[in-house]
Amino acid sequence: MTKRLLLIIFFLNAAALPLCSQQLVEGIVAIVGKEIILKSEIDQYIQSYIVQNRIDVKQNPQLVEELKNQTLEKLIEQKLLLAKADEDTLTVDDEMLDQRVEQRMRYLIEQVGSEDKLETVFGSPLKKIRKDTRKVVKEQLLVEQVRSMKFRNVKVSRREVEEFYKTYKDSLPSLEETINISHILMLVKPSEDAQTAAYNKASEILDKIKNGEDFSELAEKYSDDPASAKRGGDLGLISRGDFVKEFETAAFNLKDGEISDIVQSQFGFHIIKMIERRGEKIRTRHILIQTIPTQADEDRAVAKLSEIRQRILDGEDFSKLAVEFSGDENVHKDNGNIGEFETEKLAIPEFKTIAENMNPGDISEPFKTEFGYHIIRLEDRQKKRRLTLENDWRRIEEFTLNFKMEREYIKWIQEFRTSVPIEIRTSS
Repeated sequence: MTKRLLLIIFFLNAAALPLCSQQLVEGIVAIVGKEIILKSEIDQYIQSYIVQNRIDVKQNPQLVEELKNQTLEKLIEQKLLLAKADEDTLTVDDEMLDQRVEQRMRYLIEQVGSEDKLETVFGSPLKKIRKDTRKVVKEQLLVEQVRSMKFRNVKVSRREVEEFYKTYKDSLPSLEETINISHILMLVKPSEDAQTAAYNKASEILDKIKNGEDFSELAEKYSDDPASAKRGGDLGLISRGDFVKEFETAAFNLKDGEISDIVQSQFGFHIIKMIERRGEKIRTRHILIQTIPTQADEDRAVAKLSEIRQRILDGEDFSKLAVEFSGDENVHKDNGNIGEFETEKLAIPEFKTIAENMNPGDISEPFKTEFGYHIIRLEDRQKKRRLTLENDWRRIEEFTLNFKMEREYIKWIQEFRTSVPIEIRTSS
């Protein structure tokens, strides 16, 4: 079960990768109904798996042959499910497809460093890479739909859950240590002099753009947003609510090709260029010039947090003070509580370090992260433990359901294979 699950995870990840443009028409390995499977398609999946998992093929030469056979089987399954999707006239939501494609394109560009490098790696223009990606992602979404519709009514009884736990309890994963944290974030607001310096720099860049210099090149050279700067400031497709209000308002008011005046947000000063609109979504580039706080600005933030901490220790309500003072944009929804997380998977490493020596109810001294200064209160800590029916029924029920659905899927796909002609020509 473990090996199969690992391959399924690999296959679904790899399925989101576009195939190389040099894919040849010849080299057909199998025909499934009206669908063909190419040798180059299998090779692409295998290479992706090897790269993602950093496998040294020289140390394990037999693995490649094993992966060929396993990948062929999974591709046959995918083609069968696509035939079923066609039979059931299933469709894919265009908005979801656009979102998935954009996520995949961003990931690929970030991996290689720029759009130009991506075109070099795939030997195709960006438009062709996006088109290939769209086709593969669409197929993946259709396959997900087929499986979901087929097994949406599968249920498990109490007895099945108990039997599953009895059989597999030693193989089930342990629950790692978790902590529940609340915080108050104090943004470090730059002085007036710092804001003036940043605004003047943004003005100089805007003048360069107006004088005909390339927006993408200026973004790569000057923008303080490193992720988008590598892509010439490209932020990809965004929807309303994806960015802070000031940026969003200015961006959605632009026409195709239009460039904004200087826009100020909590992150600094932006210059925004509209690339295109797609329905209710927009694709933009931006150049960000951050305002750099002084040490005096940071000292003020720490002093204010220390004052708030003392008020809490003196009996004032943490949540109310969080709503009043915290710079976290979600504070009005969560009252400062950021939820329960596995300790080792906390996204902000400073939170993990500070919380390690805290007991429930403790409030930390002010500390710094990339977002500003914080104080945290440890609400709860749950030590690492094994799953039990008494405490973790829902989790074990979910494991049981997934196990049952996988068994049903294997049985169904084997039966399905008998109804569609499959010709395997070669596995080499």
